[in-house]
Amino acid sequence: MTDLGKVDRAFFEDRIAPKLGADREDVRIGPTHGIDFGLLSVGGRAVAVATDPISILPVLGFERATRFALDLVIADVAVSGLAPSHLSISFTLPPEMDDEEFATVWETVDRECREMGIAVATGHTARYSECSYPWIGAATVFGVGDPEELIRPDGARPGDRLLLTTGPAAEAVGVLATLFSDRIDLPDSVLSAARDRIEDVHCARDALAAAAAGPVSAMHDATEGGIAGAMNEMAAGAGVRFEIDRDAVVLRPGVEEVADHFDFDPWAATSCGTLLLAVDPSGVERVVEALEARDTAVAEIGRVQEGEGVVADGERVAPPERDPSWAVYAALAAGS
Repeated sequence: MTDLGKVDRAFFEDRIAPKLGADREDVRIGPTHGIDFGLLSVGGRAVAVATDPISILPVLGFERATRFALDLVIADVAVSGLAPSHLSISFTLPPEMDDEEFATVWETVDRECREMGIAVATGHTARYSECSYPWIGAATVFGVGDPEELIRPDGARPGDRLLLTTGPAAEAVGVLATLFSDRIDLPDSVLSAARDRIEDVHCARDALAAAAAGPVSAMHDATEGGIAGAMNEMAAGAGVRFEIDRDAVVLRPGVEEVADHFDFDPWAATSCGTLLLAVDPSGVERVVEALEARDTAVAEIGRVQEGEGVVADGERVAPPERDPSWAVYAALAAGS
């Protein structure tokens, strides 16, 4: 198992996947390594469901931090193409969070949910003495809809075109530059651009816009393991080969400089908010237009072919063994 971040594939497949409770026919997609959501079939309706921790970084401000945290779990359902509809949320608050700070958090949850048509169905809120930032709870989001509208995570097909929003390492660079800018020896203009990458982490609405414009065959949010991990997970799930043009993968301002400063590969670093999409050729132009209308950076980066794995400019792209940004964050947090 990895020291930090999600459990690795071997541990998941050996110790978790064989032990998933009762075997029920209504579970169409259960817990799967690299898949954003589970899928139920209930009364002829498709129900996509995803659970994630809630991470609040007070340095971002409680309103901004809550939008960041909530979008991560909502996005895991939005990539199904079904509109998120219900939220269950549990807060295990640290003692130092006062009532006004939590009120800001909750008001932000309410506002974001109202704007996206999501109802809070149930939850839990309490303070506990051993809890601490940033991990202060967890949430589960449901999306209920027509099975015909579902975008399966393993749906990429030969002939599809591959689109990427935002680019690699936006989240990792945005967080590092925001939390530790006084320890990064780069020009102020670079650090300012890097801090702005925090605003690139919101992709739930992008996913729904792309799904509506489609046809989209598959979508995946590039979290831990970055775009290299997301590409390998999506290609393996569909049993296809991804052919990538490296020059087409755009780095947002500040990303390359911060990644070089800390000597990590931006393709392997966490980038919540970056969507990898496999799109039927007939829908590429519409999907690009829909994303650009939201001021979301998007580029066509390759094609889906028969075969297996991920190849960029003729070279195999291996799935990262671990996310390199975790080690950088841990070292900076420890003061080393």
